[in-house]
Amino acid sequence: MSVWTEQAVARIQADAQRSADTHLIKLELPALAGIDLYLKDESSHPTGSLKHRLARSLFLYALCNGQINQGTTVIEASSGSTAVSEAYFARMIGVPFVAVMPRKTAKAKIRQVEFYGGRCHFVDCPTQMHEAAVVLAAECNGHFMDQFRFAERATDWRGNSNIAESIFRQMKLESHPVPAAIVMSAGTGGTTATLGRYIRYKGLNTTLVAVDPENSVFYDVWQTGDRSLEIKQGSRIEGIGRPRAEESFQPTVIDRMMRVPDGASVAAMLWLEQHCGRRAGASTGTNLWGMLTLAAEMHQRGEQGSLVTLICDGGERYLDSYYDPLWVAETLGDISGYQLQLKGVLGGR
Repeated sequence: MSVWTEQAVARIQADAQRSADTHLIKLELPALAGIDLYLKDESSHPTGSLKHRLARSLFLYALCNGQINQGTTVIEASSGSTAVSEAYFARMIGVPFVAVMPRKTAKAKIRQVEFYGGRCHFVDCPTQMHEAAVVLAAECNGHFMDQFRFAERATDWRGNSNIAESIFRQMKLESHPVPAAIVMSAGTGGTTATLGRYIRYKGLNTTLVAVDPENSVFYDVWQTGDRSLEIKQGSRIEGIGRPRAEESFQPTVIDRMMRVPDGASVAAMLWLEQHCGRRAGASTGTNLWGMLTLAAEMHQRGEQGSLVTLICDGGERYLDSYYDPLWVAETLGDISGYQLQLKGVLGGR
C-alpha cells in the first residue's frame, strides 16, 4: 500500500471516529398504544443522508482494493444523495469526482455535489446512468464506484458499527428491545442486505420488511425470483427503486416486501413534518408508510412490540419538488386519499 493510500484511509477513518452515532427517535402515537415506533435519523450525518455510511464504505473498499490511487477520477451513477456523500469523501482525500445523474435530480443535491468540488454529468433517464458512468470512467482512466454493484459487499454486515448493529444497540433499553420488524426501502439494496444478514447472524426474532415505490422492479423480482426482470421507467421517489435488479439487491434476506404508491410516500412524508416536526425526503415517507401499515396490522391483531425504520435524508433538498404542492399535483396527482388513510390509522391525527 502506498503512503498516499495509507493517508487516505486514515483520513476517512478519522472522519468516522469524529462522527457520533445518529439518533433513534421514538414516535408518540396514542392511537397505536402498545406498539412503539422508532425512526433512526440518518439525516444527521455530515452529508445529510444514510448514503454517508455507504460512501465511506465504498471509498475504503476501493482504496484497500487498489482501485483508487492518487489522482484517480472517481465516477458514480447516483440520483443525488450517494453523489453528495461521495463528493465529500473525494474532496477529503483529494481526488476528482464526477456524478452521473438524471437531469431531474433535485437542484439542492446538484448544488451540494458542486459545493464539495464534484462535477455533475447529466443523462435524460435513470436507465442511462450506468452506461454513461462506464463510458466516462474508460475515457478518463478513472474508477467507476458502482454503488449498485458493490454496496452489499463493501459493508461489513457482521458488525463494525454498521446500521444494523447501531439500531439493535440503541434499542437495548427500550420496552421491546428486539423489534418485531425493521422496515427499509431499497435503492442499491445494500442496506437491506446488511440488515437481513445481521438479523440472521445474530439469530434475532425480527422480520425484515422491504418497501418499494412505483416504477421499481425490486418487488417483482422478490415475488418471482426472476432477476432478469426490467422496466423502462425510473422511480419518482429519489434515492430508491430501480428499473432492474442491481447486484447489491439480495432478495433472499428479505422476509416480506410491500409496494407503496408514490402518493402515499409523499403523504406520509408531509404527515411526519406536520405532526412530528421532522422534515424528511420522500423515501422516508415510503419507509414510514410501510411501518404504519405494519403497526395497523399489529394493532388489529392485538399485538404489542416495536417497529423501526429510517429517516433517509433531510427534506431541505426537496423544497422545489415533494414539498411544492403544485409539483406534487402535476407529477403525482391528488394525494388527499392517502392523507385520509393516515388519519384513519392514526385516529384522526
